[in-house]
Amino acid sequence: MSIAAPVSSERPSRARIWLMACRPATLTAAVVPVMVGAAVAYRSVGAASVRVASLVAALVGAMLIQIGTNLANDVFDAEKGADTADRLGPTRVTQAGLLTAREVRAGMVVAFGLATLAGVYLTAVSGWPLVAIGLASIASGVAYTGGPYPLGYNGLGDVFVFVFFGLVAVCGTAFVGTGAVPALAWAAAVPVGALATAVLVVNNVRDRATDVVAGKRTLVVRLGRRFGTVEYAALWFVAWGAALALGLWLRAPLMLLPLATIPFGVRLMRTVASTEGRPLNATLASTAKMLLAYGALLTVALVAG
Repeated sequence: MSIAAPVSSERPSRARIWLMACRPATLTAAVVPVMVGAAVAYRSVGAASVRVASLVAALVGAMLIQIGTNLANDVFDAEKGADTADRLGPTRVTQAGLLTAREVRAGMVVAFGLATLAGVYLTAVSGWPLVAIGLASIASGVAYTGGPYPLGYNGLGDVFVFVFFGLVAVCGTAFVGTGAVPALAWAAAVPVGALATAVLVVNNVRDRATDVVAGKRTLVVRLGRRFGTVEYAALWFVAWGAALALGLWLRAPLMLLPLATIPFGVRLMRTVASTEGRPLNATLASTAKMLLAYGALLTVALVAG
């Protein structure tokens, strides 16, 4: 997923280039599921029993995996021809010649290596399931645009985001915080995964013309522009329906707090349905902000409720 950032006509500094490559604006998708998973852990066992150090390690690991995935996307999309001078999204450093493919690959290895260190600590505290979660997350981050069957190029990107930025991240965080995965973690993971996927859908709607040329067969390319509009709206309704269901299940009116995002979500739906090309960069950024807002409201509801 790419979120728009200002692009200067002058060559940025080396530090700025690496910051562009890491794409810090996308870290919302890594932070929100950990935040919600931590709230589930707190609600499940109480503050005195939550493994705070493990939650911090999970947050650091999730952010590093996101950065590693961003770097992998940068270099592999450039090599596959998905990123060209006609790119509508923010600058990709490999395609723009700001960093070499070798440098970006090295950065990717460093990010995933540091994430592995966080995983080693979590495995020592929480056991072998963290090995499986960590390896699957890193492998999928690389396989999203790399390898012999890149997920993002074969219509599986949406599934990848929902599973890893929703189910795996939220439930994995709850597990490292408590030593178990309560049913509440699975329920809370659904709206998080849905809105993280909505961010990707805007990206795919914006890029569908260049994706066709590059042979990137996203669901929007396979099923059409209208499908992208409907999918985006459906993901929002899944998120709102999940909040309503949680409120009824837990008999907690506070769980309805995330419904405060409805006016903003409806406005974004209309924009996705009527806007083409580069102007969707703003919609992409706004969707990421709404993911953060929804996640923050859900976190407050879980903790305060």
